[in-house]
Amino acid sequence: MERPILIAGPCAAESEQQVLATAEQLQQAANAHGLELDGFRAGVWKPRSQPNSFSGVGEPALEWLSQVQRQFKLPVCVEVMNAAQVELCARYGIRMVWVGARTAVNPTEVQQLADAVRHSDFTVLVKNPLVPDLKLWIGNIERFANAGVRQVMAVHRGFPDNNENVYRNAPCWEIPIDLKVHFPDLKILCDPSHLCGSTQWIGQISQIALNYGFNGLMIESHVRPEQALSDAAQQLTPQAWGELVATLQVRTDMPNRDLICQRALLENVDTQLSELLAKRMRIVDDIAEIKRKNNLPVVQPQQWQQVTERFLKPGQDPAYQEFINQFLEILHQASIKRQNNHNE
Repeated sequence: MERPILIAGPCAAESEQQVLATAEQLQQAANAHGLELDGFRAGVWKPRSQPNSFSGVGEPALEWLSQVQRQFKLPVCVEVMNAAQVELCARYGIRMVWVGARTAVNPTEVQQLADAVRHSDFTVLVKNPLVPDLKLWIGNIERFANAGVRQVMAVHRGFPDNNENVYRNAPCWEIPIDLKVHFPDLKILCDPSHLCGSTQWIGQISQIALNYGFNGLMIESHVRPEQALSDAAQQLTPQAWGELVATLQVRTDMPNRDLICQRALLENVDTQLSELLAKRMRIVDDIAEIKRKNNLPVVQPQQWQQVTERFLKPGQDPAYQEFINQFLEILHQASIKRQNNHNE
């Protein structure tokens, strides 16, 4: 397998100093660890959920990014949402753009972008849409292919999920894998920054993606993440980026790939179980305090019966039911102990 494509840079271009310092330190980190940085990403126009959130500085940032290309010989990649932004990128010599997840849910807007780069030398990265719709993602990629764009890549950044999840977005690995089946020659990158929402999980998700045969990674990096104007929690320092990427392994032992992938998924599930159990115990502490203040009993059998019913379903394997019963008993006793500690 070829070495992974590596694209890194801040969530947003905030100032000339921030952009140039991040690019310089990323290049230094890459050199220090024997890595090759393939592109520098930065948001210029930021589609945000909240109207008062930082939404990018717009055109002035393109000059800073153009300077990155000249000074560090790094291709720059920015998000575009309309044809006018594509034209501005071309004016500043930026020939790599990505279609964001919000834009990707609207085929009309995607088609307008495809028309804007028709038969050009742009490289276009197409992120998965916010909704887990494989056909929509396929259609977006086909729009650019039909427009004669020679270099089209997909970027997997996960899908918003209202279910309990320690990550910002649900991985839904089966969707990008199905995309690869549909387009065997399509390069697919993983964006672990947006998938995780926290730097804590970026290494784990990145390794899972490489185990699945993804072609590269698009990771957010900021020279001072704690001062970032957007998505501070998910941005690595350039030094941390280099250290993390250097530890990742590109698997070539294809006969064992299925086992490697399943073990990676198991690690993913175990991580979430660990975090959710810790979160559950924190909730137990809150409940204990409410009971103490209102002089309520610690043990409430009817409530615990409802908990067990959520786990035990008719028709389950008897061995699994036995395991769940043992697990719930341990969980119940631990919860009672924590609540009693609040009453001491």
